[in-house]
Amino acid sequence: MTIQLMTDSSADLPLFLKNKLHVEIVPLYLHFSDGQYKSGQTMDIELFHQKVKELGEVPRSAAPSPSDFYEAYKQIPSEKQILMLSISNEISSTYANALAGKEMLLEEEPDRVIEVLNTKTASCGICLLMHEANKKIEEKYEFDELVRHLTERIEQTATLFVLKSLDNLVLGGRLEKIKGKIAKTLNIKVLMKATNEGAIDVAEKVRGEKKSLKRFVDQIGEYTQDTENKVITMTYCRDKERALNVLEKIRSKYAFNDAILEESGPLISTYGGEGALVISFFKK
Repeated sequence: MTIQLMTDSSADLPLFLKNKLHVEIVPLYLHFSDGQYKSGQTMDIELFHQKVKELGEVPRSAAPSPSDFYEAYKQIPSEKQILMLSISNEISSTYANALAGKEMLLEEEPDRVIEVLNTKTASCGICLLMHEANKKIEEKYEFDELVRHLTERIEQTATLFVLKSLDNLVLGGRLEKIKGKIAKTLNIKVLMKATNEGAIDVAEKVRGEKKSLKRFVDQIGEYTQDTENKVITMTYCRDKERALNVLEKIRSKYAFNDAILEESGPLISTYGGEGALVISFFKK
């Protein structure tokens, strides 16, 4: 394959897709009080949950540096065209650093071909776009065609979240403890979404687990009607059985052609917390 696909460790890719496409992943950093780790490399999901439990904290995350991207690009054979799919620019400096790393390499090797796309999503949203890339590569798309197609698909991607617990938001200082306690007492569940710009926004607050999951499923129909030829991707944090139950409800209500389920990695689990679910699909 003359096209080299790359992404960062916010992407939760199933092993079959990662291996089939030979995706190179540039890790983000996770800072716990006992040291720094590379998400997906020096810290897997089991170690992540172990640290959260032992230390009673969630880590701070940091984007790969421009030098990290420069080194990653440089490892790719020069005859390959590189397409980097980055976590949303609205929630991380990863995209800006990926562009800076590209410019660093082009100063040395001006004939290299590197495109960096701001996916305006993360987790299973990037998985969805990688799955689409795989289809188009199988259809013999040239590099420029693939870039144009995925750029269009990014604008058509819906990414929705439901949180079972607000504990990680409280631990990470993203939600005041008093608000977290009130939400817990009232059994408030939060539905979230990626905005058109790629920021994360609260869509709704629903009281009760059952109602929140029903609303999570029902809102899909507000984004898309024709699902027969579409794929839905889902990531879950720790609770696979819950994810399978919700996915079954989705597929009984909407005729998605296929579904991809994967556990979220350390980066996404930092923000979502145990029980969090994320889904992505194309609106058109």
